[in-house]
Amino acid sequence: MYDGKAYYFFGDYLREKFGCRVLKLPINAGLSCPNRNTEGGCVFCSEDGSAAPYAYSQDSITLQMEAAKNNFRRADEETKYIAYFQAYTNTYSSAANLQKLYNEALGYPNIVGLMIATRPDCLPDDIIDTIGNYCRKDFELWIEIGMQSCHDKSLAFLNRGHSHKETVDAARRISSKGIKSCVHIILGIPGETWHDMMATAEEVSTIPVSGIKLHHLHVINGTKLDEMYKRKEIALLSMREYVSTVCDFIERLRPDILVHRLFGDRSQKTLCAPLWGQHKGTLIKAIEDEFERRVTYQGFLHNTNGRCAVMR
Repeated sequence: MYDGKAYYFFGDYLREKFGCRVLKLPINAGLSCPNRNTEGGCVFCSEDGSAAPYAYSQDSITLQMEAAKNNFRRADEETKYIAYFQAYTNTYSSAANLQKLYNEALGYPNIVGLMIATRPDCLPDDIIDTIGNYCRKDFELWIEIGMQSCHDKSLAFLNRGHSHKETVDAARRISSKGIKSCVHIILGIPGETWHDMMATAEEVSTIPVSGIKLHHLHVINGTKLDEMYKRKEIALLSMREYVSTVCDFIERLRPDILVHRLFGDRSQKTLCAPLWGQHKGTLIKAIEDEFERRVTYQGFLHNTNGRCAVMR
């Protein structure tokens, strides 16, 4: 087992590496998104571009990080931090401007990592080279890529504005520079079958990525998806269906891939549906109980030379 879990959890990996609690400080650098500017944006994306509620682009990066730090519950233990450029597309600028933004974040006390969320079609070589300059052994450097699915039909439904081929190309170029990448995947995209979702798990395992974030399709107020949901054009997974699908997915996932998250997260104020996503502790326990019931784990159904992969 991975430190007692059935999956390779990112939080456990960080604690083992740094010997203490490591938390992410979300940042809104106000960089917008090329897809919003040309194609109207993804159907699931809200006006805040996934920004944390206490991250305001008019505040300096340092002030945002301080607010995020103060938002965490106090604990009498050593804590280090990852600067997390979360909102919108955080490579959507010149290399020189991005370096200035990243450097400000890395000047904050006790930073041991840099995480940059972006799109696969917004990663030219000069930007990857700039990010690669931050690589070092004792530092966690990640680029998060919004893959969502390996099926172009699903990307078209979501109005992503890129193909899966671009995701694969970006992941390979990132890996070639020694940078870790984490892909975001949405489970429950309308039109996708169970087999489609499992095909995405198998595809992720063939790409040179180091991490994954799993999300259930949730509906945020005021989005295009919200309009579809209210017109009853789409159906969402139940909690029971999602728990089962997540376990099926992780069983097919390459054993060395770090699981950064198991489901999406949204404040109750802005969330339309499903409401079961608000019960984080219950949902995590349900997933872990399902693995225990199955007596399976990450990589259980991932084939390596015709054999089931062995846990580390």
